[in-house]
Amino acid sequence: MKSLSWLAVPAWLSATALASAQAAAPPPDAPAGQSNLEAGGLRPPDAVDGTQQTPPDGGAEQPEKELEKADKEDSGRGLEWVWLNAEVGTEHLGLETLKANSLVDPKLAKTTQTGLLFGAGAGVRLLVFTAGVRFRLGSFSAWQLWTLDAEGGFHIPLGRLEPYFTLGAGYASLGSFSTSDATASAAKAKGFNARLGAGLDYYLSNTFSVGANFTGDLLFLSRSAVSGAGASTMGNEAAVYAKDGSSIGAGATLTAVVGLHF
Repeated sequence: MKSLSWLAVPAWLSATALASAQAAAPPPDAPAGQSNLEAGGLRPPDAVDGTQQTPPDGGAEQPEKELEKADKEDSGRGLEWVWLNAEVGTEHLGLETLKANSLVDPKLAKTTQTGLLFGAGAGVRLLVFTAGVRFRLGSFSAWQLWTLDAEGGFHIPLGRLEPYFTLGAGYASLGSFSTSDATASAAKAKGFNARLGAGLDYYLSNTFSVGANFTGDLLFLSRSAVSGAGASTMGNEAAVYAKDGSSIGAGATLTAVVGLHF
């Protein structure tokens, strides 16, 4: 019986060693080099790359750079702060379209005319909004009209193409009547105007654009009586210019525009 006991001990040790080896070995379908810990669903963390460094500012500039990148990708031009432009075109204007109250003598000066218009504007821009001033001079065969307006705009950047809408209002002055009658030539009217417009710019570069602009205007004008008009010998103008006059007019303008942007 003792000899059998001594023989059982080596057998038991061999069985224990075999079971330990089988437990330590990876499963047959495990990738080569995978440890038992990885095969059980756990994996040690990757080694930290000691060469990576944190920016000195902690990445504080990253949001600003992302905003600049997004702006350039959106419009292709970057930010704009100041704008200048000049325009030339035609204006069709009726001085008494909505109201006529002896502003001018229609026998001496035709009240509805089409003429050449020149203009210039300047202002500032913040993202898609603009604000500025605009001067326009309309030259007609019988009279001249100039306006000086405050103007605001909303722009829609589409790469190099940019449609926009504007709203303006300001001072208007009518005069320089082309007539042989001294009384009519001395008549002057003033008031204010309101303007609504739409346009389209094409940017040839970041600073230079060409385009077109269409606007509609309302004119509210008044005139004081002309001194000495009652003594005129010309007839009808005495009855017109001897008293105050007023009118509400309307007009439409189409211009070609060139602009500078900074």
